[in-house]
Amino acid sequence: MGTRASAPKTQKTGGLRRVGTRQYARRQVPGGEFRHTGDVPGTKGRLLVATPLLVDQNFERTVVLMLEDNEDGALGLVLNRPSPLEVRDPLPDWADLSASPPVVFVGGPVSRSSVIALARCSDEPEVSDDAWTAVLGPIGVLDLTADAALLHAIVGDVRVFAGYAGWDSEQLRGEIAEGAWFVVDADPNDATTDEPEELWRDVLRRQPDKLKLFANYPDDVNAN
Repeated sequence: MGTRASAPKTQKTGGLRRVGTRQYARRQVPGGEFRHTGDVPGTKGRLLVATPLLVDQNFERTVVLMLEDNEDGALGLVLNRPSPLEVRDPLPDWADLSASPPVVFVGGPVSRSSVIALARCSDEPEVSDDAWTAVLGPIGVLDLTADAALLHAIVGDVRVFAGYAGWDSEQLRGEIAEGAWFVVDADPNDATTDEPEELWRDVLRRQPDKLKLFANYPDDVNAN
């Protein structure tokens, strides 16, 4: 199976994500509308952060690192959905290089049988683009068919994802306009965090102004 990421031309994650009322968000975000920095074509290498109004169970409170975004569509990996499956079970050669927690993550609802891996590479990696392709600074897409022993001194913090999130060219733009996603800058450490359950709040806490207030949004609004 291929591990190089490219924007899907036909596969996508379904229709527009359902979001709740936008009135709360309009009161919280400066200017009265959902804000994101940059246009949709600039999401590659950045994060989609699910707003609290996103009610799709596949993406509720997710953080998605975008690998591709062009006229054909967009592709990203959910960074904060670890599975119980340990990397050493399907991919023993890469287990010692895996980031903590060393489990396979659910990258999204599309093509769960496919695998995409991210890895941290040295500052000036002596590796071909076929084996490792930069996405976010030292973080790039790793070809799992490469020889792990040969790359041992070059790559680390390997994170394996089953499936991915995909959009057609207009779908992602529509979801952002509807208020399903915040688009924010990524930190390389986001891709291999050892506390994925805290990533959604951690990313929001570092945002400027009122956007950081969403980090305190309760898990269950009805409980307050």
